[in-house]
Amino acid sequence: MIRAALPTAALLLGLAGCAASPPLARGLPAERPRALELYATPFFPQEDYQCGPAALATVLQVSGVAVEPAELVPQVYLPGRRGSLQAELIGATRRHGRLAYRLPGTGQALLAELEAGRPVLLLQNLGSRALPTFHYAVLIGYDANRNIALLRSGRSERLAVRWQSFARSWDRAGRWAIAVLEPGVIPAEAQVADYLEAAAGLEAAGHERAAGIAYDAALARWPQQPLAWLARGNAAYLAGELAAAADAYARAVALAPGDAVARNNLAQVLIDAGCTDAARRQLSRAEARVAGPEIAARIAATRAQLPAETSTNALSCRLGERDWPD
Repeated sequence: MIRAALPTAALLLGLAGCAASPPLARGLPAERPRALELYATPFFPQEDYQCGPAALATVLQVSGVAVEPAELVPQVYLPGRRGSLQAELIGATRRHGRLAYRLPGTGQALLAELEAGRPVLLLQNLGSRALPTFHYAVLIGYDANRNIALLRSGRSERLAVRWQSFARSWDRAGRWAIAVLEPGVIPAEAQVADYLEAAAGLEAAGHERAAGIAYDAALARWPQQPLAWLARGNAAYLAGELAAAADAYARAVALAPGDAVARNNLAQVLIDAGCTDAARRQLSRAEARVAGPEIAARIAATRAQLPAETSTNALSCRLGERDWPD
């Protein structure tokens, strides 16, 4: 089986964080509320250098995970750095069975999550680019009339910051922000590849069932996306559900007949189920469409599993007789 590479979210550079950032009201779409605040967001006063655990505990609790900052310190705090790195926060999010979805680097993406009722964990640089002072905070609201962003930050339960100052501090930190999501919840402005990447990370952390829920949500949202069917097939295959995996891979092939990865993975399931004639046909089609030596090598490894003699599907195929996609 080939686990397709899921592209990392691109950083979309809008005007929200540049030095000449306009007031919030000027760029606020007409359909957005003029002011919004998630009052029920919990607050954990930050201990020295513990903004990472405090901010992460905040958004995890909103997503339904009962956790305190002290429990997260061993998971995310690096004493040598006197702080936390983004990778540790993402890893801890996944260990608690939640998706860490990297948001695009636009102010509109932040506001969309707030409107959906979800606070956003983000990184700020409160210093300068030359002498950075990095800090994690949780965006809980905004007020376009007053031109402010509202944050759970440090020891401030409701820190009101001029929007341009907030935007510049976020920009200096690379516009890094994540939505922490319960499996099955889709971000407000989700992209299919980025969402599947987040779900794959959850699966890699050992939460296969939760990842399966996320993949099913992706299929409900993007039923015509072959990448979503491929990911669902991978999850089913790892769970030993051959029939479900075969169905998912077949849907991926039907939607993208030229996808050599989907055809190879379908062939792998067919081999495991004893459907070797059908597997040979899929591998032949995959070999005709392969691009790149790595995938070619994986297809060759799949073909090496075939017995030398042909077999008859009616006698040996445990998936029953059916028409697989051409």
